[in-house]
Amino acid sequence: MHENEVFVRTDSKPAAEGLTGLGIVAAAAAVRNGDISSESYTAALLKRARTHSDLNAFITVDEAAALAAARNADKARAAGSTAPLLGVPLAIKDSYLTQGLRTTLGVRNLEGFVPEKDAEVVAAIKDAGGIVLGKNNLVEMSYGLTGNNSTYGQVKNPHNRNHVSGGSSSGAGASVAARIVPAALGGDTVGSIRVPASLCGVVGFKPTTGRWPGNGVAPISHTLDTTGVLARNVEDCALIDQIVTKAEATAGSDRSDLKGVRLAYAPRQYLDLVEPDVEAHFKDAVRRLREAGAEIIEIDLGEDFSSITERATWNIFFHETMEAVSGFLHHNGVPTSFDAIYNGLKPGLREAWGHVVLPIGRGYISRETYEAALTRDRPEIQRRFSEAFARSGAVALLFPTTPCTAPLIEQQSKFSIADQEVSDLVLAKNTVAASLADLPGISIPTGLSKNGLPLGLEIDGSHGRDSSLLELARRVEAAVGMLPSPS
Repeated sequence: MHENEVFVRTDSKPAAEGLTGLGIVAAAAAVRNGDISSESYTAALLKRARTHSDLNAFITVDEAAALAAARNADKARAAGSTAPLLGVPLAIKDSYLTQGLRTTLGVRNLEGFVPEKDAEVVAAIKDAGGIVLGKNNLVEMSYGLTGNNSTYGQVKNPHNRNHVSGGSSSGAGASVAARIVPAALGGDTVGSIRVPASLCGVVGFKPTTGRWPGNGVAPISHTLDTTGVLARNVEDCALIDQIVTKAEATAGSDRSDLKGVRLAYAPRQYLDLVEPDVEAHFKDAVRRLREAGAEIIEIDLGEDFSSITERATWNIFFHETMEAVSGFLHHNGVPTSFDAIYNGLKPGLREAWGHVVLPIGRGYISRETYEAALTRDRPEIQRRFSEAFARSGAVALLFPTTPCTAPLIEQQSKFSIADQEVSDLVLAKNTVAASLADLPGISIPTGLSKNGLPLGLEIDGSHGRDSSLLELARRVEAAVGMLPSPS
């Protein structure tokens, strides 16, 4: 049988679908039902990884280990195992420790480091029968939004290789979009899951901070960091969330309409700087959601919402980095130091760290400024979200995940949006607020722009309401459609 010719049963009806086109839920069901073997599935994904190696989506792939794990999964299935991820390969951002598989954090001086233990989330995936296909490329120390890694290469967008993938979970977004893996674990501090999900045209889920464990994952900011997942569809994100959180499986709803659902959008805060094509697609998505029965109302989060959000986010982000990284290296026995990592960073990033991360830097965030961000600004933004949800009766907030489509690689540091020159930090302009306020957020693809690049719609829910957000996102996804794989 050809690698892309396989019958997969869905609702007891066979449907022809290529192996590499399977999502997590479909692949797990196919392996459990005996429709496919884990070994054949894994081999097909590895072949696709080789075919698309020019994307630079991976730093490390151990083909022999992945195939051995797949053969073991097939034996376990024959012996009666019904593990929820049995025999399904995933990719892991290379900021996660992986036992027996090198972990570089994206920096050159860890290119030979092989951890002796798994990050807690990776262990949960393996306990559920999942297989690690490889380690995804990322921006050095997860410090960037475009996918530019000076040591391991620029990650390219599968929809157009002249454009960036987004970051810092750059290889995760590219490998899922390119159908190399059905899902990938990522990390999000200010948008590092949602930005590449949007730019690459996949689903990216950032849980409420603390819902997923972060043990064994290289941090930036303990206040803002969260682990999460990029996948083919919302249903796949929900399954991974259930496995990682060890929640009991619940019967999913089959509702696809949005009748009785009230959603909100805040144009003053999220549409003030946006590409015309992105705004047009967002308004079209709102129209389609209304046609599906949703009530969508306009809210305003305050004139100073964006300025407070950005000030507080970066003051927390930069102040916490040195302590967070140093503590991770020490507690996990990683054979390097903060100073060694700093000295090995690419020039632009080393200059930025020297300015705002090192205590001797001229732009270093003082303890007083940091405390003000934590105790005054952050609670204020959280209060505004809570008040907006309560006053409006909306269960979620909608907005374009990124204000533009993926910039050209050669223009990734400076480009224009609506004739205004901006830096790559603008890619996180709309995502930072959920991180600061500790809200769950999910980006789903809504279509392609005029130049053939993906567009993302973000849905943010209330704190701790992750399961409700995922169910809502599934119904939104049904209304706006799913993006086909890049040609």
